[in-house]
Amino acid sequence: MDDKSLIQAFHMMWDSFPGMARLINRKHMVLAGNGVAEAMGYIAGTSCARVHAPDMHRGCKMIKALNSGEAQIDFGNDNRIRGWLPVEGRQDVIVHFVMMLPAGNNSRQS
Repeated sequence: MDDKSLIQAFHMMWDSFPGMARLINRKHMVLAGNGVAEAMGYIAGTSCARVHAPDMHRGCKMIKALNSGEAQIDFGNDNRIRGWLPVEGRQDVIVHFVMMLPAGNNSRQS
């Protein structure tokens, strides 16, 4: 799948997602973002690691997801779930999402 088709497919699947979702390549460049991500500064052509404070990116599992080909997930202490999803047929891009949980939600599932 070429980048144009991949970006179109990303928008079809992730534009209605209520959290941040980004399509990111191995070089940490944002290829596409949904509206929530763009509003937070994750615009196509920017380095995701340079948006916001460096500590926000601590624990990034992008490389692990790319190298293993398996989805990675992280439950932060700040009521958010972060996920890195490999894209079938592509070893150079992932979908990275962040979903905030309602305050007081202490139930976590693996």
